[in-house]
Amino acid sequence: MNLPTHVTIVEVGPRDGLQNEPARIPLESKLELVERLAAAGLPVVEAGAFVSPKRVPQMADSAELFRQLHRRPGVRYPALVPNMLGLQLALTAGVEEIAVFVSASEGFSQANINCSRAESLERLAPVAASALAKGLRVRGYVSCAIGCPYDGPTPHANVMEMSLRLMEMGCGEISLGDTIGVGDPEQVRSLIDAVTKVIPRGKLAMHFHDTYGRAVANIEASLREGISIFDSSVAGLGGCPFAPGAPGNVATEAVLDLMERLGIETGVDRAAVAESGTWIRQRLGRETQ
Repeated sequence: MNLPTHVTIVEVGPRDGLQNEPARIPLESKLELVERLAAAGLPVVEAGAFVSPKRVPQMADSAELFRQLHRRPGVRYPALVPNMLGLQLALTAGVEEIAVFVSASEGFSQANINCSRAESLERLAPVAASALAKGLRVRGYVSCAIGCPYDGPTPHANVMEMSLRLMEMGCGEISLGDTIGVGDPEQVRSLIDAVTKVIPRGKLAMHFHDTYGRAVANIEASLREGISIFDSSVAGLGGCPFAPGAPGNVATEAVLDLMERLGIETGVDRAAVAESGTWIRQRLGRETQ
């Protein structure tokens, strides 16, 4: 299959990258990070999450962030929403796009959100319906699409089922997450081949973690399968909770390097992203990569 000529990068650093940081990050720093990334040409910047402040205290100021955010025309700023309460808070804050999430594995669903896969779908159905009725765009995440820290390898049938159910709810885009970064290019090709039997290829995104250093190779394998939407995190923010010390989300800079090498357009200023990566790592008290 021919490589796409253009890809869309969904920047998840301000939400997925920062949510597990132990020290409180000032709202001003979060706002500046979101605005820097949007100014660099990233078309989608996931800016926050309306989740329990007890479980994810780093996201407790998401409502205020959205109220203060200077939105650039043409840039999407989704927020993660787990339930109806989260949706109501997001709507009040002026959110125009939400993301919902499920797990392809039973063990991770129970450990992460304390309910079964079936129950998670029941919980999200009214959230998606209400969001769509109010004109919001809805994106769906499927975690543990390749492997689970509790259940081991994830059957393709599980990923296909959850992806299809999310699309039937009205999700316009489905992002498959290799949550613990265990996948390799062969597994990625096999997964895409299976899921595209039930989900249009153009509505599929891939979300890789770089736990074992294979994320860029997995993205290249996805490109060769016709995938053109990828999630990434500036400076590789967001460690993997199941592999302490290992990298988490694939770095946006590394994805941009790959696209440049392959001659694929992104519309993103790589230098500006790198500068933002250095800036946020300094704010977090870390060495620059």
